[in-house]
Amino acid sequence: MEVTLIAVVGVASIVAVAAFSQRLGLAAPLSLVVVGIALSFVPGVPVVETDPEWVLAGVLPPLLYSAAVNMPATDFRRDLRSIGGLAVLLVVASTLGAGWLVHLLVPDLGWPAAFALGAVISPTDAVAATSVGRKLGLPSRLLTLLEGEGLVNDASALVLLRSAIAALAASVSVWSVAGKFVLSVVIAVAIGMIVGIVNVKVRALLDDTVLNTAISFVVPFVAFVPAEEFDASGVLAVVVTGLVTGHLGPRLLRAQDRLGEEMNWRTLAFLLESAIFLLMGLSLKTLIDEAHTHANGMGAWWAFLYGLALTGFVIVVRIVFVVPLMALVRRDERRAAAAKPLIESWQDRLATFDLTERFGTRKKERIERRVTRVGADIEFRLNETLGWRGGVVLAWSGMRGAITVAAAQTLPEETPYRPQLILMAFVVAAVTLLLQGLSLPAVIRTVKVPGDDVTRLRKDYGLLMRALSQAADEALDARAERDGIAPAVVERARVDSLFSATRTGRGQQPGPDPEARLE
Repeated sequence: MEVTLIAVVGVASIVAVAAFSQRLGLAAPLSLVVVGIALSFVPGVPVVETDPEWVLAGVLPPLLYSAAVNMPATDFRRDLRSIGGLAVLLVVASTLGAGWLVHLLVPDLGWPAAFALGAVISPTDAVAATSVGRKLGLPSRLLTLLEGEGLVNDASALVLLRSAIAALAASVSVWSVAGKFVLSVVIAVAIGMIVGIVNVKVRALLDDTVLNTAISFVVPFVAFVPAEEFDASGVLAVVVTGLVTGHLGPRLLRAQDRLGEEMNWRTLAFLLESAIFLLMGLSLKTLIDEAHTHANGMGAWWAFLYGLALTGFVIVVRIVFVVPLMALVRRDERRAAAAKPLIESWQDRLATFDLTERFGTRKKERIERRVTRVGADIEFRLNETLGWRGGVVLAWSGMRGAITVAAAQTLPEETPYRPQLILMAFVVAAVTLLLQGLSLPAVIRTVKVPGDDVTRLRKDYGLLMRALSQAADEALDARAERDGIAPAVVERARVDSLFSATRTGRGQQPGPDPEARLE
């Protein structure tokens, strides 16, 4: 009965705080952490203890899957190098640097435990940053970088944490860690792709939206469990599964199934995200008490001060890392500008000459798809530029979250200064979340990051609507010819169709310009 009461009060509190945050213009995770911290010091509030493994294995997979399904696979591929730099190289650099600083502050801790804490505080949580960014109109490419980093960096950090924990019991070489990391990534990607493809194909056989959505709820764990059994990254397997599902879903799954799944997953993700941020705040009083009880020469105040030092360190490391990253992005933009005339000449050749006799139909189609994709990638890099303003926002969006606290609690019980290390991780997560999260809107307004080009979006929308209209016309004509449908019925269906506003020249009056729908 007590658990039921806590669940009811928790959900009601989450909804109330989220609604209040919307009125104040704050990101809900920030408010939930503050409310949780305040409640943890209120006498009589029950201590809610959660198994960290439950968070990492039960909550994290569905959250990552929900985000990955909605991530455009094409945009993820186009910025894969930048996302990989943030999610892998920056995580490794933060782990090594923070581990060195921890060992410097607490010399008798030992290198493995120091690097374990470094791995714990290295991954960022993009929930608060993206929620703020969407409200303030950040460009979609910058949001993709933040979301992509948040999807992958948990996997990198947890693999490094696993290696550091293993080193607590036995010696581990750098090469063995690197080899396990690469093997973990390869196995996780393979499992994720297989599960993603099978997931879409199986669900395509169902004609019931409820059953379709029910299957989707277990898909993250279908990817996570076997990857973990093979000692690979279950988190990365879940991300790959989500990306594959999101990419193949529109081709094979019905629209009503995808809409129903999206709404249910949005609700579930909201409750899970909000719950772990609230529980993060509620854990502060308990962490302080444990640090006082098991002081071992380092009280809670020292842990708090060391946590502040680590906070400053990870913020500076991210800022320093983003500088060369943005230089590489600018270099890619210059290369794209230089390659554009060559791609345009290839496009002209494909449009002018018939290559079927020389290459065959299939090879010609592959060449056309390749040239079209490269041309689209070039246009993306030239139109979706970031600039130094985007770099400033990216550098200041390194908030940590509740996963950091949960990962810290997986440290073995025999780890020296374990309560203090967990408290340090909490300080890093809470301070970055509140300091950077609350100041991020001011940073965005100060540097005046330009949003997406509305004129170009209107043009793209119009082109897309016309392409959809043409496809609908072709399908309607083919069906009418095959089934012998009366021309009057076909014309009535054409007039009543969703895309009739984009047609002219078929006997009906043209509707309003579809580009105006973006107004």
